[in-house]
Amino acid sequence: VQLQASGGGLVQSGGSLRLSCTASGIILRINNMGWYRQAPGKQRELVAAVTSGGSTNYGDSVKGRFTISRDNLKKTVYLQMNSLKPEDTAVYFCNAVLTSWSEDTYRNGDYWGQGTLVTVSS
Repeated sequence: VQLQASGGGLVQSGGSLRLSCTASGIILRINNMGWYRQAPGKQRELVAAVTSGGSTNYGDSVKGRFTISRDNLKKTVYLQMNSLKPEDTAVYFCNAVLTSWSEDTYRNGDYWGQGTLVTVSS
């Protein structure tokens, strides 16, 4: 199983970016999907998460500015980021809790993407 994230980049304060993350492999079921971020010198924190049923949860600092969504057929989670601020600058990691098939058995696991850098200039 692999998670491939894309969409990071450099944007001015007040701008927007859209991150995408697609899971690949023999995946039977994806439960929660989410985005986390880690700024230099800080701990990784939850940005947003979405359950298989579509319920969402956001970190306090991004509520009202970011929107998480998922496409189950495409095994993809998105993060629309609007009204970006310099303090949103971080490496963003996607995460998925899923069931896969590997080596003749079902496996439940917590997987991470490689991270994509978002830089917001003031």
